Amino acid sequence: MQRQIACAAAVLLSASALFAKDVTPPKIFLDKPARIVAYQLKRLDDDRLLLVPRADDDKKYIPVYEAILSRPAMASGVREEAVTALAKLKDTSAAKEILSAIESTKFDSNESRRSGQVLGRMLLRRPAPELDELKKDLSGLAMGDIPASRSFAFAALIAGGNPKAAEELASDAEAKVAMLNAVSLLPRAPQQVARRDYVVTEFASATQPEVSVAAIAALSKIPTEAEDTCKRLMPLLGDPALRVAAARGLMRLPAEVIESNAAENAAEMLVAFAESTDAAKRTTNEFVDVMQLTDRLLTRIAPAKAKTYRARLREIVVRVVKIKTVEEEMRYDVPYFAVEAGRPVQILLENHDLMPHNLVVATPGALKGVAMGGLAAGPDGTNGLPYVPDSPNVIAASDMIAPDKSTRITLTAPTEPGEYPYVCTFPQHWYRMYGVMIVVEDLDAWNQNPTEPANPIGSNRSFVQNWKLDDFEGAFSTDLRGRSPEIGQKIFNEASCAGCHKVNGVGGAVGPELADIYKKHKGDHQIVLREILEPSHTIDAKYAMQLILTVEG
Repeated sequence: MQRQIACAAAVLLSASALFAKDVTPPKIFLDKPARIVAYQLKRLDDDRLLLVPRADDDKKYIPVYEAILSRPAMASGVREEAVTALAKLKDTSAAKEILSAIESTKFDSNESRRSGQVLGRMLLRRPAPELDELKKDLSGLAMGDIPASRSFAFAALIAGGNPKAAEELASDAEAKVAMLNAVSLLPRAPQQVARRDYVVTEFASATQPEVSVAAIAALSKIPTEAEDTCKRLMPLLGDPALRVAAARGLMRLPAEVIESNAAENAAEMLVAFAESTDAAKRTTNEFVDVMQLTDRLLTRIAPAKAKTYRARLREIVVRVVKIKTVEEEMRYDVPYFAVEAGRPVQILLENHDLMPHNLVVATPGALKGVAMGGLAAGPDGTNGLPYVPDSPNVIAASDMIAPDKSTRITLTAPTEPGEYPYVCTFPQHWYRMYGVMIVVEDLDAWNQNPTEPANPIGSNRSFVQNWKLDDFEGAFSTDLRGRSPEIGQKIFNEASCAGCHKVNGVGGAVGPELADIYKKHKGDHQIVLREILEPSHTIDAKYAMQLILTVEG
């Protein structure tokens, strides 16, 4: 029966894609007062809103484009279309229209915060001259009442070539916090690195705790001089007011920058802190983050000493491993972690993506089978867990977690050492969204000589970096001469791209045939590269996800 439901759903998905273009557009009375037009548009979901007729040669469509721009889950290509149309209709710049949208965002709910963040990132990608023209408007927003929009305004001032003006505006504690938060919002690493001296100065001179916390976060996110940052943050672990911020900052740094002597001193202090913490407070996010750092510190000291500290911790807390989803990248931020055989462990899953995800731990070699079983199990799943199959290969599983939510999985690690994959079993996510729980006999001994596990879906390529379009600036000046199609095809297969996309008729059918994409964009390398690096930039209707609500609910 479950297979029949899955097949029926697949047919309905195909049918909805085929007939989506024939859906009757909603009737919106654009000739009414602005307030009434806005009310009509607000009642539409994203799909219905995109069916409303629009054109960039008639000002009556301005409210439609403004409504599109305000929605956080719109494909970036659609948002850019809206910005371009608004700039044309109002005879302004794209940056000006994005800024206007930010100014009207309240940042008072998850949806509005996401919308504001999307708009802020769009603004910061605009050319510096465009941002410079908005210096006065940005200065006004930087002195406003909403912290998040203030930070984007400070960041835009810096990106527009006005860092000194931004620093002068950051005169009181609240403004300093917004300015420090702005540093990590800057879209390019060189921009962040250029602000390090400013951040270090504020870090050293801060007298208010909130400024110190913001400076710690900013300093730890700047991608340079990690050793120096580590030395500045380690002493703060002894300050109750700054301990959590320092721990979170240190977790952003590479583990190897932590010196063994400093690690041992800090571990002793944090284990004592854990022992003195009330039991009721040992499940808070703040305590978990400090314990995450403690666990990392134990990997930097001698196994015998680490084993002593770990034994003390086992008397009072269960080891927690925090795993986050990465927004719009379809992956977990932790590719693998190690646990000791037969010991209890808790996995804290935080979903920071725009769509739901889960985490299922499977037996070695069973990732694909469990993922396929999850598809067959469907939204009813097993024991109330959607897309989780009833299978002996499932060791533990979470519920499907909505955006901005979290959950915990508590389990006892298997007694048999091995590489146990974990995966999101939402349909088709398994191609990219997986990791490995390594079960070892002696965790402290393994930490002294950690070994990266084999890729559970067979790819032998390691994660290099999250490439951005800016990283390829000037790459096409030679028209791709010297590139090898054979190497490209090899990487295409090893990176699991073939699981979703076809090339010359070979591969999966989750996304479009890539040769057709090249034809569609008339061989424009830049556009094709963007579609590769930003898969959700433009989504054809037949590949968009459709949700079907049956009459039975």
